[in-house]
Amino acid sequence: MSKYRISLIRGDGTGPEIMEAVMLVLNNTGLDIEWEECIAGESALEKYGTPIPEETIESIKRNKVALKGPITTPVGTGFRSVNVALRQELKLFANVRPVKSFEGVPAKYNNIDLVVVRENTEDLYAGVEHYVDEDKTCAESIRIITKKASERIVRFAFNYARENNRKKVTAVHKANIMKFTDGLFLDTAREIAKDFPDIEFEDRIVDNMAMQLVKNPENFDVIVTTNLFGDILSDLCAGLVGGLGLAPGANIGDEYAVFEAVHGSAPKYKGQYKVNPTAVILASAMMLGYLGEKEWERRIVQAVAETIKEGKYITYDLGGNASTVEMGKRIAEKLLEV
Repeated sequence: MSKYRISLIRGDGTGPEIMEAVMLVLNNTGLDIEWEECIAGESALEKYGTPIPEETIESIKRNKVALKGPITTPVGTGFRSVNVALRQELKLFANVRPVKSFEGVPAKYNNIDLVVVRENTEDLYAGVEHYVDEDKTCAESIRIITKKASERIVRFAFNYARENNRKKVTAVHKANIMKFTDGLFLDTAREIAKDFPDIEFEDRIVDNMAMQLVKNPENFDVIVTTNLFGDILSDLCAGLVGGLGLAPGANIGDEYAVFEAVHGSAPKYKGQYKVNPTAVILASAMMLGYLGEKEWERRIVQAVAETIKEGKYITYDLGGNASTVEMGKRIAEKLLEV
């Protein structure tokens, strides 16, 4: 049996209680995992004066893989997003966000199985912005799109599609208006698509894509797009299947990978043990798949599906009244049955 050493960031807000549930599930795999705990976010800011201590970065670089709970990012003030900073520091260029329907979830659709692949390192999230005047009445943000990053993310999406038996890749852009930035992204996607004749390729303008995802989500498989559009569309897709509580994410680079939920830390619910742990549990399954433990990845996803379908131990957002840890415990029990 392989032994894994993984960096663990429990997060803040509801993060630590969610991670309690996640650990119940992972402990029932019987895999030999050594966790190296480190901190980021508000707790790190209080202790070290920075939301991302160098010790945390070094831990992830040492172990190559991290599992991260939700972290609070202040709106409009305070430090920039820890998530964005980690992605840039570790060159985690691909953000992979699967969206899947689960039987028993109150949702508009029941047949969705798609993946959003989002470029993670540039676009408006590069943070190149400033005030134009001394009175701070006008601000400017610079959008950067490069051929190198576009090639890298589109090729990643096609390889992901091929490796996971997906049939189609849709590139999403706004090249009709932003002819240089999105035009570069679209031209690059079309070039890369020629290397994958076995995978169907199409492109969509982002506003039309938002409408089509609501009208006909079953028409899409793997979606690849730029940073900001990917952030928005992946939340839209999560809404189609029941919300962010079911949305896992992976941030993958050439050397390192960090797995997390798409949702934030919901600090107003801190200590109430009512938040759905499913997203981080599914992210942990993605992590095991990344490590080569494909069977455990499959079994965790199935255990989640069985628990939700059963409907007895689910959190309030899914229509139940189970606590975060109670739902995690039930998924852990189901893991031994599937």
